[in-house]
Amino acid sequence: MLGFVSGIDRDLLRQFERVSQQMERMMGLRGANGIRSGGVNAFPAVNLGASPEQVDVYVFVAGMDAEKLDISLQQNLLSISGERKAALPEDAQVYRNERFNGAFRRVVTLPEDIDPDQVNASYRDGVLHITVKRKEEAKPRQIQVN
Repeated sequence: MLGFVSGIDRDLLRQFERVSQQMERMMGLRGANGIRSGGVNAFPAVNLGASPEQVDVYVFVAGMDAEKLDISLQQNLLSISGERKAALPEDAQVYRNERFNGAFRRVVTLPEDIDPDQVNASYRDGVLHITVKRKEEAKPRQIQVN
């Protein structure tokens, strides 16, 4: 009898965990907002990469006017916001709508060694590419042995 009860308890805990994960995904809360992680199903999707020279942020905002994107960097917090409006007529009967519409804001924590004065942003084919250089003193340097 005890094995049966503990089996039910394990199944119940798995169900609670699954519901919790689904709710986190729906709200975009899954994961932290640091350089190596981000919210699952959050809009817009963000890819981050880093090299010894710079940090590259790719933001996938297809259908957006680049001039309507607001990008700011305060200390090491990169913020991207804007609004994507629906392209459907008001009287259209919608059977399925999987594209995100409305206001959005993503905040990404970048490494501490970035140089806030060395930021470049470009937009092409629905992809916003933000490059943030690292501070000169933070870059690796070769040390010769005498």
